[in-house]
This record gives sequence, C-alpha cells and structure tokens, in this order.
Amino acid sequence: MTPATPPAFALDTSFFKLLSGSYLRTVGKPLLAPVQDAAWLYSDAPFAVLAHSTAADPVFVYANKTAQRCFEYGWDEFITIPSRLSAEGPNRDERQRLLDAVAHNGFIDNYRGLRIAKSGRRFWIEGGIVWELRDENGERRGQAALFTSWTDV
Repeated sequence: MTPATPPAFALDTSFFKLLSGSYLRTVGKPLLAPVQDAAWLYSDAPFAVLAHSTAADPVFVYANKTAQRCFEYGWDEFITIPSRLSAEGPNRDERQRLLDAVAHNGFIDNYRGLRIAKSGRRFWIEGGIVWELRDENGERRGQAALFTSWTDV
C-alpha cells in the first residue's frame, strides 16, 4: 500500500515559514531542527501541531498527522471544523481564556487542557505551547498549538 500524498497546503512553504518563523520569533526557539521540513512536520513529527484562522469563529487551517490521529479527523474534515469544537461545551470557556491570554502575551507554554475527539473520546493534551501566528510584518494570521503528549480520560 502506497502512503497517501499529503495535502498541498500541508507542505506549503509560505505557511511553513509562517508557522516556524512565528514560533521562533514568539517563543524564542526553533520549532524544528534545521534538517526537518514541512513534510516531516506534517507526516513524521511525534508531536501534534494545529493552527486556526483569524475568523470570528476560527476554523482549523492546519493539523499534522499526529493531531489528526489524536482528534480522529482526516485532513479534509479537520480543516472545516471550528476550533472551538475541539473542546466540549463546558470546557470552551477555559479554552477561550487560554486563547485570549495567548493573544495578549504572544504565547503560553506548559499548557494542559481537556479535549474531545470525533468519536467522543476525551483526552488531556499536555506539554502544550500555544502561540500567535504573526507574519514577518507583525500581522496576525491566527494561532497555533503544539502538544507533546496526550492521555485518554
């Protein structure tokens, strides 16, 4: 069986530069090692990376394969979902406070939050870093999150 070809946007060099550049500028360290690229981040990274838009009700615009496995959505479905639906109703206020803090401070690290997968499975995301996606001119392009571990509830 031949592995599926990643969606074109997942490998888009402009988006990869936005994601990795904003992480470096905001968090102060590189997102990836110099030998790693957009294809590695999408297909092989052992940590989850997601990003959402700047819309009033932000929609996911990126989710690597690790995030897709955690949330149980494929790419085509993931990028249509409002990011608020990654948390259950009672946890959405906490999630919004997190996003507001990120917008104010630029990033937060060591985040832990309860999330829900497509199947209804609940899990904790842990070791999280959430940061503002800002381009080289400082224009806000969304927010992104990375988490290194997750535990089913």
